[in-house]
Amino acid sequence: MPRKTYHDAKAQKSKPARPTRIWPLYLLLILLIIGYSLQNNILLGAGAFVVVVIIIVVIARDVKQEVAVKGGGEGIKDIVLAVVAALVIWGILILVLQTNSPINAVASCSMLPNLQKGDVIILHGISNFSQFVKSRNVPTVSLSTQDFQSLESNINSEFVAYYAYFNGNLSRISSVMPPGNNYTYSIGLYNTQCITKYQYLNQSQNLRLCYVGQNPSSNLIKYNYTIGQLSVAGLNYRIIQTSQITIKNTTLLENFSNPIIVYSTIPQDVFTGAIIHRLVAVLLVNNTYYTLTRGDNNPALDLQFGNYPAAQTTVIGSVLANFPLIGYFKLIISGQIGATPGCDQVITKH
Repeated sequence: MPRKTYHDAKAQKSKPARPTRIWPLYLLLILLIIGYSLQNNILLGAGAFVVVVIIIVVIARDVKQEVAVKGGGEGIKDIVLAVVAALVIWGILILVLQTNSPINAVASCSMLPNLQKGDVIILHGISNFSQFVKSRNVPTVSLSTQDFQSLESNINSEFVAYYAYFNGNLSRISSVMPPGNNYTYSIGLYNTQCITKYQYLNQSQNLRLCYVGQNPSSNLIKYNYTIGQLSVAGLNYRIIQTSQITIKNTTLLENFSNPIIVYSTIPQDVFTGAIIHRLVAVLLVNNTYYTLTRGDNNPALDLQFGNYPAAQTTVIGSVLANFPLIGYFKLIISGQIGATPGCDQVITKH
């Protein structure tokens, strides 16, 4: 039997290590993501996060082995080339789509059924807002600077939404109509910031103090409502929701063919982060546009729940396309994989 030479031993020692078979981990991750998207189970989400961490560790180990075999220079060169390629692709997307955030992920269920949590969305920037709203037939209401300043100075009173109060009790309220007919109800506007305060303090008996009646005269925007249909975990309910708004004698109906946009919030807003909602209308104030938006699966406009009209400078872009499930990778990495309230209910009829 021939003896191994020194050169044979050296060659065997420097033989590249076989990369870890990582495809089973990817398959497991995909299955966990699909399961989470269907059940909104936080355990499945946590499992997906753990699998992502394992994948990162395995890739890092394989890279380390490759650097050890090829030498520091070659290994680092491969890593740098991969990073540069990713940055070049990202730069091309920014240039072509005219936005610094051409790709985003849906993190909530406020746009059901049109956008699902975990969808990846492709955005196109809006360089000319006037041209954009005209080409997409978005309703535009012109306001004087004085009118808009009046809106801003009275903004806390503009945060109003419809609720039903039952058997004459202004503190027993809900936007969802319970089953059965063992009650009488009336419908009126409540201040949503006031409701949030008393709910936080666990003082539901004081919700009556949040009742503001019907369209206060001091408010710039007037609302009307309709009773739609809501599916909750397969059961059908009725829901009270905004059906139209009136601004300075201009009445606007809900239009679900309007474009979907993404805007960045400001510190004063109740909803935070990048909000992906549909344009209801725009306010034109001294050549500057401000957006009024609403989630398709929300019973009222963002303004009614405590978000200021978003200035055109905070609009990241409009949605061009969406792809299911892929966005969960970003949600997992960014820690947004937890169970999201409202994902078990969908407004089926407006």
